[in-house]
Amino acid sequence: MNTRREFLKTLGAGFAAGTPLLAASVRGQAAEAKASAKPDKWRMRLSTSTIQFTKLPIEQACKRIADLGFEGVDIWSGHAGCPHLDDVAKRLGGNGLKAVLAKNKLKLYSFSVYRGGYRKYAKLLGDAGGGVAVRGSGRGGKGAGLTARMKAFIESLKPEIELAEKYDSYLAIENHGGALLNSLDSFKAFVDTNTSKRLGIALAPYHLQRLKVSVGDAIKVSGKQLLFFYAWQASKGTGQLPGIGPADCVEWLKALQEIRYKWYVNPFMHHQPEPDTMSAALKKSVDYLKKCYDKLDA
Repeated sequence: MNTRREFLKTLGAGFAAGTPLLAASVRGQAAEAKASAKPDKWRMRLSTSTIQFTKLPIEQACKRIADLGFEGVDIWSGHAGCPHLDDVAKRLGGNGLKAVLAKNKLKLYSFSVYRGGYRKYAKLLGDAGGGVAVRGSGRGGKGAGLTARMKAFIESLKPEIELAEKYDSYLAIENHGGALLNSLDSFKAFVDTNTSKRLGIALAPYHLQRLKVSVGDAIKVSGKQLLFFYAWQASKGTGQLPGIGPADCVEWLKALQEIRYKWYVNPFMHHQPEPDTMSAALKKSVDYLKKCYDKLDA
């Protein structure tokens, strides 16, 4: 009884004083809950490139990609004979492409414009709803004066950055062996020099591995300027894909999670096999990446 009386007395005193004791208790509980709460788990989104299905028309390539469980699609211009982007430009246009994507419940992620360049396809990308345009950086990675060369390169991109602004799109520069963007130092020079939110990096682990550069370190250096991530490793045949080649992609995803990467993870390979073989390999890759993702909080 004494305990009950003491409790009621304390509670009454709290109300009499404007409930400071009760309010302090609530505030303490809220602060404790906030401190113990975990941030929302980073979400991995998957896309792949139409060049994986070069021998199929764009409609069939998109259907294959959607049926494999991808959310987004990267459409290639004429590299290695890929017909898709030029076919879209000549036959479908922006609205026609949007119809194909809607039919397959795919989102447009990007145009890869290594052949033809961004300026040729900028308006089409905007008409289709906007996205990322992926291109290279040209030669010049070796020798002194890296920072000056990077500044000059980024300066030369101003007209394309203006197009990206006009057409609600982004420009992503891919790293490549022998290119200006190819080493951790060049990644740092790019990030430190670039001031445009419309310009960033397309990171290809394949080329980093061949130069013995840490993929995880390159992801972290790129940070918020990472706009495109190729899930692509230095191996042969379908071994270039995650889950088939030897790379432990959990480490890649951990680095992407650390920087809160908001774009797509894009399984990729060159020298594609026949469509059915390609589909089977990509299915393994998707399943593997999902298992890697499930391990992130383990």
